[in-house]
Amino acid sequence: MTSDLYNDGHLLPVMEEFYSLQGEGFHTGTAAYFLRIGGCDIGCNWCDSKASWSFGAYPLVKVDDVVDRILKFPARAMVVTGGEPTLYPLHYLGNKLKEVGINTFIETSGAYPISGNWDWVCLSPKPQSPPVDVNYLKANELKVIIEKSSDLQWAEENAVLVGRDCHLFLQPEWSQKSKMLDKIIRYIESNPRWRLSLQAHKYIGIP
Repeated sequence: MTSDLYNDGHLLPVMEEFYSLQGEGFHTGTAAYFLRIGGCDIGCNWCDSKASWSFGAYPLVKVDDVVDRILKFPARAMVVTGGEPTLYPLHYLGNKLKEVGINTFIETSGAYPISGNWDWVCLSPKPQSPPVDVNYLKANELKVIIEKSSDLQWAEENAVLVGRDCHLFLQPEWSQKSKMLDKIIRYIESNPRWRLSLQAHKYIGIP
């Protein structure tokens, strides 16, 4: 993506923004403001936000206005997701959030270098577009989606590339959870460095 179009990150294509609880991974259950940036070229067949794939479908929103809106809510945390947010320049967003005391979280496939100022990086790698090497050591959390049994090997291949302090999570793909959840539980029992992540927000019916 060209920086000129997005005014070096002062403008971003925003699909949606909302206040809710984090529903997956290490920070499950904690309040945060969510910013979903439109546009993705990864193409996961099981993606639960395929509307976010479209480029040019969402309005360019001023980052300063987004920061003003988050300050109306009590939780000082923003989760940036997508789509694939790292397709866009994120330095300006990250710096503006830090200026006003907001903790910054990003979830990414890692297929592109991560720009911006982030307190927490959740790396969720996809086999069809693996992470670039530089992103592995930036990851605070590795969350691998398990759709089929062979994905457990993919998880292990990624786990050897992240830092020693990175938290490791296996998460059943939502449509396959009845098939895969027991296998994941058994796997974690035998490989206890991994933890289970569930999409709690879907179970309880929040965004």
